Amino acid sequence: MPHQIAYKRLSRTDAHRRALLRNLVTSFFKHEKIETTSTKAKELSRVAERLIGVATKGDLASRRRVAAFLTEPAVVKKLVEQIAPSLKGDRGGHVRITKTRVRPGDAAGLALVELVR
Repeated sequence: MPHQIAYKRLSRTDAHRRALLRNLVTSFFKHEKIETTSTKAKELSRVAERLIGVATKGDLASRRRVAAFLTEPAVVKKLVEQIAPSLKGDRGGHVRITKTRVRPGDAAGLALVELVR
């Protein structure tokens, strides 16, 4: 029985998984909702919640920490200046995962990940 597993490996190497999550989170904050598989959605929500928590501080160090993870400077600006201030008083629960359908090609369960404001 596996205990204390920190994250899902998603059948990828460390570098590939990190790149996948960086791209998913960047697209998520850019469009404020995204459809992906249920497993990726759960990992995406963990990372997105942490980035929102860092961005709510609003100082230069937190902006740089967010910029080190996200791939587009415009998305960093949107997160720090628009999204994070509107969520500042909340302690969590900024990401909603809703199961949508089963993909016909491989029968993977898909989920819609939304930003809750």
